Amino acid sequence: MRDVDGEYGPATVARRLTGRAVTGVRAVSAGIAEVTLRGGPVVIVKRQDAPGGVRAEAAGLRWLAEAGAVRVPAVHGHDGSWLVIDRVPDGRPGAEAAARFGRELAALHAAGAPAFGAPPPGGPRDAAIGLAPMRNVTGANWPVWYAEHRVLPYLRRAVDDGTLRPGEAEVFERVCARLPELAGPAEPPARLHGDLWNGNVLWGADGRVWLIDPAAHGGHRETDLAMLRLFGCPHLDRVLAGYQEAAPLADGWRDRVALHQLFPLLVHVVLFGRSYAGQAVEAARTALTR
Repeated sequence: MRDVDGEYGPATVARRLTGRAVTGVRAVSAGIAEVTLRGGPVVIVKRQDAPGGVRAEAAGLRWLAEAGAVRVPAVHGHDGSWLVIDRVPDGRPGAEAAARFGRELAALHAAGAPAFGAPPPGGPRDAAIGLAPMRNVTGANWPVWYAEHRVLPYLRRAVDDGTLRPGEAEVFERVCARLPELAGPAEPPARLHGDLWNGNVLWGADGRVWLIDPAAHGGHRETDLAMLRLFGCPHLDRVLAGYQEAAPLADGWRDRVALHQLFPLLVHVVLFGRSYAGQAVEAARTALTR
């Protein structure tokens, strides 16, 4: 991205939303730029065109910050398709930071939510996870809510798109029918990051872990942890140890990892096609055997 004169350049957006002069712009990736403000602070200016995406992300970051647990970048403002947040200076993964992150993540979850599917205060009902739509419809019963609002919508779209075959879809339908017995002990709604894969976990120069790009909502705490495991995370064993130290997970949680991974895997099937179909089907079959 390069800065342009007028309404739509990242420098112009940064000036408008921070009220400060801009001294430099550096493209990071498509739709994301680092903007240096006068006096030295650097902010991230991000463009997000998904309906409700910017509003949802800003509300999610503020909601996570209110818990006073895991660090998240401060929101300077949002405007239409644009979001301006603090830049997190890069650091290196470390075992001590990982254990601390586990304890902080447990505290974030314990901050709670009004209901499963509850959006952050001020956040839209129709939000997004990555580039996929995500509807925040509330429910009191996690197994029913998870099936109706986190598994089946993406399953139906994948079948409609021809990405999953009817025979493959039947495995997910069997999981949904058995969710009350597969879900484990009932838990209260947790305050979730909601898209907790390794790319959204930043190891800061301050020795702390920072979280970015949330799809925050009320959910089951094991879903965040299962997503963290899905694509790998440095020192994951220390993260889990720190979490267990602060808030032990219910017996059998390891057997439910595949169940909680169905949601992010189906999102990936919808977004990226057959390359994730086999992994998603295998997770559904694994969930049925536990």
